[in-house]
Amino acid sequence: MHPFAYLITLVVLSYCFVILLVGDEHSVALGEPILKSPEFHLDRIVDGLSRPTGLTFLGPDDFLVIEEDTGKVKRVIDGEVSQTILDLDVSTDDSRGLIGIDSYQNGSKTFVFLYYTESSSSGDGEGDPLGNRLYRYELAYDENSLINPKLLLDLPAGPGSMDNGGPVLIGPDNYLYIVIGQIQDDNEEGHKTKAQNFEKGPDADGTSGVHRITQDGEIVAAGILDPAAEMETYFAYGIRNSFGMDFDPITGNLWLSENGGRTNDEINLIESGFNGGRKDLTGFASTGGLVSFNGTGYSDPKFVWNQTVAPTALLFFNSDSFGPGYKDDIFVV
Repeated sequence: MHPFAYLITLVVLSYCFVILLVGDEHSVALGEPILKSPEFHLDRIVDGLSRPTGLTFLGPDDFLVIEEDTGKVKRVIDGEVSQTILDLDVSTDDSRGLIGIDSYQNGSKTFVFLYYTESSSSGDGEGDPLGNRLYRYELAYDENSLINPKLLLDLPAGPGSMDNGGPVLIGPDNYLYIVIGQIQDDNEEGHKTKAQNFEKGPDADGTSGVHRITQDGEIVAAGILDPAAEMETYFAYGIRNSFGMDFDPITGNLWLSENGGRTNDEINLIESGFNGGRKDLTGFASTGGLVSFNGTGYSDPKFVWNQTVAPTALLFFNSDSFGPGYKDDIFVV
């Protein structure tokens, strides 16, 4: 099953869980979520969305939500979709599409960052992809639209159409972090570069990594990989695929959920130079045979599901609204 086919997007707010229940014409009816603890209650905020893959808050009861298969960015105010503020041409084969969003208030301006598989043809569908691309837009409040697109990062989107990633997240350092997977094809073959730990493979090409850039698309620091300049954006590599990441509010460290193949979905602590082990290692494993750059290295995941559960979101709850027992804990969907 596609990880977004029957998606429940979970967002933690001040006193409740908020669920966006969604489906398309091919979806089966969704049952009501079952609460395991009487401490929580659920509020349905909005429904009728088509495969939402991310959201970002602009203010109280005001957020933008993206739809993977339509390329639409919709604004939701007080539980109602106010309007579509941007409609992008996206390639939607398999896990391609509009798949990542975050926003940042910079003085009087609000920047919105979108990661999507840009299509070579107008409209949405299976047009040839131009790339998995990260753009920065400016929110025009008076027109309720996104304007002034700036291309920040251009990553491969083929030849495979699966394992594209990828959440977009602004870190506590105000840099942008973005995840892309191995770009797998129908034969379950991803890219075979040094970023996937092929020792005799070509240089890293942007796939299987966590990338870090400034909000203007500039390189933050010297890259962790060897010297190809365009790859100086790598923060970590050896990533099979991921849909969830967040920063620990106590330490500022980056954590990432990683999707295995048929086994060994993981939660990883990501530090600069982290090697996720793809293609050789999954789950708790001894090291060996991995590609190392400038002291980079592999470390075991912090948590592993032996049977695949396909995690699609990860969030630290930086609040004591649920009581001290949940403060700063990780919630995973």
